Amino acid sequence: MTGDEAVADEGVGDDIEYGIDEQPPLGESVVLGIQHYLTMVGANIAVPLILAGAMGMPGDVTARFVGTFFVVSGIATLAQTTFGNRYPIVQGAPFSMLAPALAIVGVVTAGGVSGGSGWETALVQLQGAIIVAAIVEVAMGYFGLVGKLRRFLSPVVVAPTIALIGLSLFNAPQITTPDQSWWLLGLTLGLILLFSQYLDVKHKAFRLYPVILALVIAWVAAATLSVAGIIGGSHPGYVDLGQVANTRPLLPIYPFQWGTPQVTTAFVVGMFAGVLASIVESIGDYYAVANITGSGAPSERRINHGIGMEGLMNVFSGIMGTGGSTSYSENIGAIGLTGVASRYVVQLGAAVMLVVGFVGYFGQLIATIPDPIVGGLFIAMFGQIVAVGISNLRHVDLDSSRNTFVIGFALFVGLAIPAYMGNFESTIAFREVVGLEAFLAEAGVSTPIEAAAQAVVDTVYIIGSTGMAVGGLAALILDNTIPGSREERGLAAWDRITEDDADFESFRDRWLARNDD
Repeated sequence: MTGDEAVADEGVGDDIEYGIDEQPPLGESVVLGIQHYLTMVGANIAVPLILAGAMGMPGDVTARFVGTFFVVSGIATLAQTTFGNRYPIVQGAPFSMLAPALAIVGVVTAGGVSGGSGWETALVQLQGAIIVAAIVEVAMGYFGLVGKLRRFLSPVVVAPTIALIGLSLFNAPQITTPDQSWWLLGLTLGLILLFSQYLDVKHKAFRLYPVILALVIAWVAAATLSVAGIIGGSHPGYVDLGQVANTRPLLPIYPFQWGTPQVTTAFVVGMFAGVLASIVESIGDYYAVANITGSGAPSERRINHGIGMEGLMNVFSGIMGTGGSTSYSENIGAIGLTGVASRYVVQLGAAVMLVVGFVGYFGQLIATIPDPIVGGLFIAMFGQIVAVGISNLRHVDLDSSRNTFVIGFALFVGLAIPAYMGNFESTIAFREVVGLEAFLAEAGVSTPIEAAAQAVVDTVYIIGSTGMAVGGLAALILDNTIPGSREERGLAAWDRITEDDADFESFRDRWLARNDD
């Protein structure tokens, strides 16, 4: 029995409206593709805006910076769905690489490197660090190093890792900010629940488009109140339509647009820690999308191709001058809510984002979506991801004390350690608490040793700030060192539903098959 057949026998994926290989009608697919992208728009705008603010980037350049992120996202998604793992996962700016990026920006803007302290210098240093770290990621993927981890992954490891992807944003500022507009967040979340859970059986549109319907209705309500003057500029739900009118129609976006990348060894090491966290998160995403679509668990070969392609797209993002690229969990949550897992749909959405990324009006219009609306989307999407992670435990013996200990411990440290790391604004602040700078000054060590010590501390900070990395690594170590049988850990059940390497056809395999025909 193949992996796909085993999953079908279990009834997993019964709620999927369009499977991975299915192609809905073109018009419907375009709207569904845009909906997939709208679920991740908050994060894909938040990352460039955070970086732009930290660098002191001018406002007119920031719009182009945001547009570049959407162009890179569109190309990376097309590359991954066509040449990579071929899962219907949107690619976008990673939060896991944001921590090292901010550390690099902080050092540069404080005058820590030669060549200036402006946003241009910070950006070319960031580009260089991403490109070199991503080259290592490419090698890890295509040389099969990452895929070999699969034999050490059981449901006991994957379940808390996926759950922590969703739990990591429970305290996102779009949700927990003190001046939250709860009526607007509640309206968005309530509409998503109404359309996807209560009215989905009434009409197909409610089943397929709950996110885009809720977002549009909530945004129109906020914009109407803003234009009428009922809510002012200081209100979190305010929509500033004037920003859209004052934007450049077309944005010039091209490789090396900010200058020639610069490489600093310490920055590369720090960024690689972010890449490792991104890899852990992506593997969790692969398992999540396979689970939610009723596909067999990803094979070693598919994982290798996925991570290898993510590395290539990280190199590309560095060349274009953004903050990296990785798989997006928000879009997986959208699959669970809408039942639309079509690769074709995601590719059309990516093509639309690629084009509109050059349009200044688009970036500014998207930027007008108030944080409370994004917060409502986050609650719905990431709640779905948490549930997908927990559902992996159906393969595990939950009467086993070793299993419940590993799962509980991984979830707890995956929340607690990032919360502790949140006390520090950057790796520089963390170094001070650790006492690294004072220790190195007293020891009088050489420059290479100093750089290595800083890289180790920075790596601890970056990985420690990423919940799914902390919890995933904790579960990985404990599950593979505490004695337990394959049946107890869920590996025997997974063997029956994991696809064979032969089941995954790479682009090269498909191209050669067409030529043979």
